[in-house]
Amino acid sequence: MSVLQIDRQDPVVVLTLNRPEKLNALDQAVLHELLRGLEELERADAVRVAVLTGAGGKAFAAGADIAAMLEMSPEEAKQFAALGHRAADAIERARFPVIAAVNGFALGGGCEIAMACDFLYASEGAKLGQPEVGLGIMPGFGGTQRLTRRVGASRARELCMTGRTVGADEALRMGWVDAVLPSDVLLPKVLELASLIASKAPLAVAAIKRAILRGQDVPLPVANEIEAAWFASLFGTDDQREGMRAFVDKRRPSFQGR
Repeated sequence: MSVLQIDRQDPVVVLTLNRPEKLNALDQAVLHELLRGLEELERADAVRVAVLTGAGGKAFAAGADIAAMLEMSPEEAKQFAALGHRAADAIERARFPVIAAVNGFALGGGCEIAMACDFLYASEGAKLGQPEVGLGIMPGFGGTQRLTRRVGASRARELCMTGRTVGADEALRMGWVDAVLPSDVLLPKVLELASLIASKAPLAVAAIKRAILRGQDVPLPVANEIEAAWFASLFGTDDQREGMRAFVDKRRPSFQGR
């Protein structure tokens, strides 16, 4: 049984972390499979949006696999953290948006992977947290940094230093998640959002993702230069001509990603 299920419904693909008996805990095998899956999808031009969720309904991913981490040396832990960062970075830098559908627990490494996604939608019963401090360690897949960017430095300190688990509604209020939905409509609503984005010009969507990612940590004038460069790069593409011609002709555009 694969630890990552890939369901292609082009232009949308659903990636499901598939270790329900372990609450989809992240070990090296899962992270390697996630990386391989993302690399495969990067080469699939028909894919325009990905949804990432967890099997079993109880958890998106209840952290890294603690049993597998118990006897790690510092060097092994460094390599494991690097693997987690590679997976999170692959999500963040994918040419297509990735939407996290958090059903149940998203703790530790699982929460860190969810935060790397472009959108984070949660079920009403979802629980998020960075509880590593209770295990004698700290977040290692980017949690201190991405959480800070979502909720601010002071709140990120409090959440990481206490290891407190937060319910979906509180997470929504602090900006940790983007929406909270009943569990039975979470995936349908996320797929609806994915389909809406997939209907737009894929080159423009990719450019928006890259401009925001590159611009968020540089001074505003530099960020605006980044935006202007991506804006200009879209002119002369087939999609730009099709989108503007369709607008003039008062019809729905047909974007090809060229």
